[in-house]
Amino acid sequence: MKTICKVVKKLMIWLIAVILLGLVSIFSYHHYQLMKESALLTDEGSLVKVNDKKINVYNEGDGKDTYVLMAGSGIAAPIYEMKGLYSKFFVENKIAVMERAGYGYSDVFNDARDIDTMLEQTREALLQSGNKPPYILMPHSLSGIEAIYWAQKYPQEIKAIIALDIGLPQQYVTHKMSLTNRWTVRGVNLLTELGLHRLVPEMTYNPEVMKQSFLTKEEKEIYKAISFKQFFNNDMKEELLHAYENSQKSINLPKPKETPILFIDAIAEQNKNSKYTKQQSKDYRDFAKQLNTSEVVEVSGTHSIYLYKPDEIYDLSQAFIKSKVDKKERSK
Repeated sequence: MKTICKVVKKLMIWLIAVILLGLVSIFSYHHYQLMKESALLTDEGSLVKVNDKKINVYNEGDGKDTYVLMAGSGIAAPIYEMKGLYSKFFVENKIAVMERAGYGYSDVFNDARDIDTMLEQTREALLQSGNKPPYILMPHSLSGIEAIYWAQKYPQEIKAIIALDIGLPQQYVTHKMSLTNRWTVRGVNLLTELGLHRLVPEMTYNPEVMKQSFLTKEEKEIYKAISFKQFFNNDMKEELLHAYENSQKSINLPKPKETPILFIDAIAEQNKNSKYTKQQSKDYRDFAKQLNTSEVVEVSGTHSIYLYKPDEIYDLSQAFIKSKVDKKERSK
């Protein structure tokens, strides 16, 4: 019996040693690759100083309206991933792709990701990069919290919101992240710090971006490099962990009744009859009813709808702005 115990103990020691060696090897390889890939990362946009760190804003176009694109959680390289969409807009308008702390070419701030901190950083970065309000916000997913809160606190700065399958504040409060999920978020963050996401590239960046043609071959390599560098860093982790508290702050304020909002509701064919999809659509309609100017449009596609239906989103956005926003302003 003692002999068996000794053998098991030795095997466990060897197993732990092999795991540790593997982790050290992956960590070293990850940082070696980051060093090599850094040569690809020549800044694209306007890096501005906010709270002693840098935030990047990518500007293009010179139209009357400024569309501010706000990426969802974990979209590590917004300038590249959302190019298929914003390239439709800057022909007649100005676009500003907001790379908040921890995203794209921006620094990781390692600060509190509370909604007030994030919003003030966004407002300051836009102003410093030459963008003046009022803005037309184009949030996706988690960024919906910030966009709605912005309209609640500074309604004069927001001309309209084009909501790309956003999460509503009440949804993040109703479906508060469980303890298990919170630890999962922390665990994934730790694994990416060790570099294990190198082993699963299809989860680090969106394979659909690589399939499509809106990026050049060189841009696709940059997109991958930024994704490996930034994916699920501390700022992204804290955003998710603070989603409930941030949403609660928004719920405590009156609805932004004067802000026109177009809700783009992405409906995946395989999920169109699911309980979640039906509830999401109902939530959008209920929210829209509380606004003076709003519209809810269902668009066939998955959550990353900007990758699949950029032309449709552009057409819907322009029609909404011209028929419901500009027309209303002219009648005042």
